[in-house]
Amino acid sequence: MDLRQLSYFVAVAEERHLGRAAERLHLSQPPLSRQIQALESELGVQLFDRTPRGMELTQAGEALLRDARNIRGMVEQAAHRAKRAGLGQLGRLDIGVYGSAIFGPVAEVLARFRATHSDVELMLHYAQTPAQVLALRQGRVLLVFERLLPDEADIQVEHVTSESLWLALNERHPLAETPVIHFEALRGQTWTVGSSPEAAATTLELCRRHGFEPRFATPCGDVIMASLQANISSTVTLVPGSMTNVRFPGIVYRPLKMQGKACMDLHCFYLKDERSPLLHALLETVREFRDEQVNAG
Repeated sequence: MDLRQLSYFVAVAEERHLGRAAERLHLSQPPLSRQIQALESELGVQLFDRTPRGMELTQAGEALLRDARNIRGMVEQAAHRAKRAGLGQLGRLDIGVYGSAIFGPVAEVLARFRATHSDVELMLHYAQTPAQVLALRQGRVLLVFERLLPDEADIQVEHVTSESLWLALNERHPLAETPVIHFEALRGQTWTVGSSPEAAATTLELCRRHGFEPRFATPCGDVIMASLQANISSTVTLVPGSMTNVRFPGIVYRPLKMQGKACMDLHCFYLKDERSPLLHALLETVREFRDEQVNAG
């Protein structure tokens, strides 16, 4: 018994007449009659009573009709789901994330994607760049949001957005009551930064731009830990605007007034040869978000 035979059977069962069923199926009546006979022979039961008025279902036929309709519905549903998956509208999307961006632009991008792809399950995986690159190559994630850029020939990197820099400091710090902190006022402060070279380089460049050398405390794992460190010490740290969405006890965030501009970039990266429809559907959302940010700026 195959799907074609079931379709023939359902047509005859619903029409209760071989001629009308044959017309519906665009067949001649004799081949359709042979298909029904072959199905009955294969199952070893009589599915229809042949009467002068047409074809009446037997008890076995009624039972098969219920199941046949269910099977047809499942097949149609499977085809529909496969089509949606092929369009990036259905499935599971594993995404790598790290650092403070999860509190701002990443959350916004994924919320936008979720609004238009409600049947896609989003799974987040938190790890630093080296582990995320390995996860990409092993197929455990399809895309990673990160501030650090992997320099790998098989990985494509795209800019997502740039965030303004704020200062995180203890609420008891002498500068904590200042609504907007001039960068020159940070001369003599001790700075806590994340472990990435970019974090230290940004702080160093800004301090030198304003005429002084920074004094660094022991680096922390990332900007989140650097902010927490400021809560238990008198250090200060630069954070992207997304960190202001995170409320740590004892920590305040203040905007900076400085010479020139400074920001922290967020990127996403993925394997160049990855053809997943889910990935490319998410990339469409990422690019729309990026273009809006550029136009707004």
